[in-house]
Amino acid sequence: MELHEIRKKLKKELDKARYAHTKGVMYTAGSLAMAYGYDYHKAMLAGLLHDCAKCRSTAEKTELCSRYHIPVTKTETENTGLLHAKAGMALAQKKYGITDPDILHAIKVHTTGEPGMNLLDKIIFVADYIEPLRNEAPRLEEIRQIAFHDLDRCVAEILYDTLHYLNGRKGSIDPMTARTYEFYEHHRINQGQSA
Repeated sequence: MELHEIRKKLKKELDKARYAHTKGVMYTAGSLAMAYGYDYHKAMLAGLLHDCAKCRSTAEKTELCSRYHIPVTKTETENTGLLHAKAGMALAQKKYGITDPDILHAIKVHTTGEPGMNLLDKIIFVADYIEPLRNEAPRLEEIRQIAFHDLDRCVAEILYDTLHYLNGRKGSIDPMTARTYEFYEHHRINQGQSA
């Protein structure tokens, strides 16, 4: 399926705000891909599909994971907002015909990240955070600038701010987010940042 065909389908699947965010992530991912010498079409496709399951009900997301034997953690069961990444991976493959393992993996890890992410994983993780319609995160302008100069440091900065935000809220933090930060935190330290 071509990019424009997927866009047409997603426009019907997602609510207006989610679709606008999705387009922002798609174009930001394409820009980051060009900045880092990555295949921009592939990055745009992953960006376009990263939230393809976001507007599905919790029951639908759970059922998708179950049907395609995708393990769900205790934290994901408690915080069902996290399920859209894994359910989205299944939906991208089954409904939109995506077979590229890199694209599917980037969709799967775009919310929590994971240690040792590949370039596309990092592009989608960062694009989801910095796309133009995002405006609530602290230090967003600084992080947007870092994104185009040092992707690993950008991942670390996003994770640092995310954990800081989550620690101030009720509810559990996905251990994968913490493990991912531990993996990338030396990029903050090496830049003279306080960890």
